[in-house]
Amino acid sequence: MDALNQTRVAQFVFLGLTDNWVLEILFFMAFSVMYVLTLLGNILIMVTIVFTPRLHIPMYFFLSNLSFIDICHSSVTVPKMLEGLLLERKTISFDNCIAQLFFLHLFACAEIFLLTVMAYDRYVAICAPFHYANVMDMRVCIQLVFGLWLGGTVHSLVQTFLTIRLPYCGPNVIDSYFCDVPPVIKLACTDTYLTGMLIVSNSGTISLFCFLALVTSYTVILVSLRKQSAEGRRKALSTCSAHFTVVAFFFGPCIFLYTHPDTNFSSDKVVSVFYTMVTPVLNPLIYTLRNEEVKSAMKHLRQRQVFSMKSCT
Repeated sequence: MDALNQTRVAQFVFLGLTDNWVLEILFFMAFSVMYVLTLLGNILIMVTIVFTPRLHIPMYFFLSNLSFIDICHSSVTVPKMLEGLLLERKTISFDNCIAQLFFLHLFACAEIFLLTVMAYDRYVAICAPFHYANVMDMRVCIQLVFGLWLGGTVHSLVQTFLTIRLPYCGPNVIDSYFCDVPPVIKLACTDTYLTGMLIVSNSGTISLFCFLALVTSYTVILVSLRKQSAEGRRKALSTCSAHFTVVAFFFGPCIFLYTHPDTNFSSDKVVSVFYTMVTPVLNPLIYTLRNEEVKSAMKHLRQRQVFSMKSCT
């Protein structure tokens, strides 16, 4: 409580990605396009799944949740980053910084848990197909989604508490383009070694444990595919390779950023761009280009739209 009662800084200043205004304009144009594609791609997947009855199965229920999380996750950091690329002085209030930190960890942790749940869904579907309908009914799926949001909320509250309990009474320059625990706690007017260790044990352990669980489940799936027919093996490999590609793109940066407390912020900014900007825009491409059912549903939905427009005229 004494730490919270001390005078704290009113705002933080971001250094951003670069101080070169030409690069800032180029980044603004590139990232604006990527953000729009992220919104459109993920909304398209959600709409396709909602309006296609044959996709109302656990696999696509989880996929629609992943698209929703990707929209939320990128929207936490990207709009503020785009604003900063157009401004000479990039600032954020203390309260908004804490809010950004909270929602960043909420959506990131929810995505980590969701990817783990999706791997479990594929494991049951491929390794125990006769029990799949009973094990993964819609009630269980809803409970799993509720659980991952609850887990993400608890994790985010812990991270936020670890941050706000520290005194911030002097430095206010963050060598990043958004608020996250590692760069923010570096500005605290006290020793942050213990807090850094707690961050590793929280974020780092969650990322690493879930990644190992995912690798284990996919290894078991690959071993079990030897008993499948050629067609079943091809379809399972296509689905699992798409999932594992997303896992690698998302977990790699998370493990890199949160398993070591002493960071090099220059390299961290590059990694952060990858998992806050690149991964959310790649997910729709990965899941549509490699999934015949989703592509077919999108084509059918487009044709229905065309026909409905013609009937109206």
